[in-house]
Amino acid sequence: MTIVAGVKFKNGGKTYNFSSNEEYKVGDKVIVETERGTQLGQIETITDDTDISNKNLKEIKSLATKADYNKYLKNIKDAKKAFEATKELIRKKNINMNLIDASYTFDRKVLLFNFISDERVDFRELVKELANNYHTRIELHQIGVRDKAKEIGGLGLCGRTLCCSKQFKSIGSVNINMVKNQNIALNPTKINGACGRLLCCFTYENDIYEQNRKELPKIGERIQYENKEVVVTEIDPLNKTYTVKLGENTFEKVNVE
Repeated sequence: MTIVAGVKFKNGGKTYNFSSNEEYKVGDKVIVETERGTQLGQIETITDDTDISNKNLKEIKSLATKADYNKYLKNIKDAKKAFEATKELIRKKNINMNLIDASYTFDRKVLLFNFISDERVDFRELVKELANNYHTRIELHQIGVRDKAKEIGGLGLCGRTLCCSKQFKSIGSVNINMVKNQNIALNPTKINGACGRLLCCFTYENDIYEQNRKELPKIGERIQYENKEVVVTEIDPLNKTYTVKLGENTFEKVNVE
């Protein structure tokens, strides 16, 4: 029977699904092939959900041995040293980039650096020097502030783990219209996340709000209600209701369903 194992590569990181015909248990450390190369991760969940297993998942290569795990720990230690040394090299070369982290693939074929910068960076000479220093392929990825939050993790305004690091494999566009659709006050302290950008969670229910709004009149619109013309003063897309003004200080909530 094919199982689906949810594998995590770092504390607070996202869980990725892999398939296997072998028996594994939660807590097992396994070797898998990812888009970034061979990696060692830990199994967090196991399921036999056929809907998930039919999605052409990559297979777990093997159970990690003690030697594999020691190699993994050495990779982390060496990557930290490379991170500090490269930060100093960037400072000396006066390159406008802020290094976020460094990591080796399990087989050490790639040394990956993530960085943020306010401008496009020409790092070709830096890559050559790093490749000469570490004798492996060097990859430098410029990421945005949302990606930085995803890599670092943390807690959001709701007190839960950041959506970008827990829920989303990729983050689509989040725009101010989503905030307006949900009738949320445009207060930066309420609508911006830890990264300083609009909260990712506005994308959760946006489709529902947009669909429900199509069935509601607009605020300020004059409509016929109980054989008289009234003005719409408020709408509630989630509950499919709107409020109309009947008189000087008389209002009534109307349900469209």
